[in-house]
Amino acid sequence: MATTTTTAADKASALPKEVFGLEVTNHELLKLAYDSYLANSRTASATTKTRGLVRGGGKKPWKQKGTGRARFGSSRNPIWRGGGIVFGPLGNENYTKKISTTAKRQAIRQALSLANQAKKVHVLDVKTTGKTAEVVAFLEKNKLNRKVLIVVEEKTPELLRATNNIQNVLLASTKYLNVYHILNADAIVLSKSSLPTLKSWLVKEEA
Repeated sequence: MATTTTTAADKASALPKEVFGLEVTNHELLKLAYDSYLANSRTASATTKTRGLVRGGGKKPWKQKGTGRARFGSSRNPIWRGGGIVFGPLGNENYTKKISTTAKRQAIRQALSLANQAKKVHVLDVKTTGKTAEVVAFLEKNKLNRKVLIVVEEKTPELLRATNNIQNVLLASTKYLNVYHILNADAIVLSKSSLPTLKSWLVKEEA
């Protein structure tokens, strides 16, 4: 059954200040990392046809002179209804935004620090045999009833099976954390085993 054994003192001492104690005065990097995640998740699914791809329009609508109307060579002209689209999406657009690894890790540290200041971070171990009811009871016991991000060292089959069908609960391994999920979570549950990895991954010693 899902249980937890931690105290407020343990929690305070467990969180490394290098990751959870930053003073964030500028949110530009957070915005960049947030937008980068959304842009890299975007697919170029919208497509339009140019006048050369639209079917029909091979015959000249009317003769060049003598009608008093403007000259046209094709009914698929972009200014006609049913005509081609000018400068529309073609399905091969690249929306990705690159951000350096150093900047990305700094942004994650800032996001975790803001979450810690807002008292959203909880150091708790979720133990389950794979039953959804156990995790639901764990969340209710700890009053975690909104968007919850559970961060573990490794996604076990039992945890995946127990959390997959719970609405507003996201399971993530330590090294796959991102600013988007951290900022959107109302509560972040960190397993004790994930903290050393989190620190070693986000805090690199400078040579």
